[in-house]
Amino acid sequence: MSWNPFKSNDAPQTGGMGSWMNIEGGAMRAAATGELTGEPSAFEKMGFELTRQQRIIGFAGCLVFGFALSIIGSIMLFFGNTTLFAILYSIGVIVSLVGTGFLIGFARQLRSMFDPVRLWATVVMLLAFVMVWVSAFAIGVPFLPLIFVVILFLAYIWYTLSYIPYARSMVKSIFSKFM
Repeated sequence: MSWNPFKSNDAPQTGGMGSWMNIEGGAMRAAATGELTGEPSAFEKMGFELTRQQRIIGFAGCLVFGFALSIIGSIMLFFGNTTLFAILYSIGVIVSLVGTGFLIGFARQLRSMFDPVRLWATVVMLLAFVMVWVSAFAIGVPFLPLIFVVILFLAYIWYTLSYIPYARSMVKSIFSKFM
């Protein structure tokens, strides 16, 4: 008889993993379903579930792709194409923000953007986004939007780190060693 770790009635009764590992327990179920926040899956209401690994890959993929689009858009600004810059940059920011939704869920993300722990990062992120548009279309100085791009992405990263336990503390600790 072969042992199947996912069926509790097949677990060996004496010794082996089955005697100490309770697959039916809440902690194992949470780990197996990929819960990151202690709440039901962020995608349960849409009719499908993503594992923890799939959600982290979705987050990282959106972050990298959004950042790449924003950088390409910023390069287009140096070539004088402000329209392409605005389009690519806007899509890049939206894609990056969607990435955070993979971690905690999209509706919860919108509700939690103005929590006290994220308030300043959100405000700086939104103001920098507006200033990119203003500096690109109204002011017209080619390097000024890039300054706001850098500010925006630093604010976005700080915003994102607020969802990862102890991530901000770790970053502060690393940078305090250099100062």
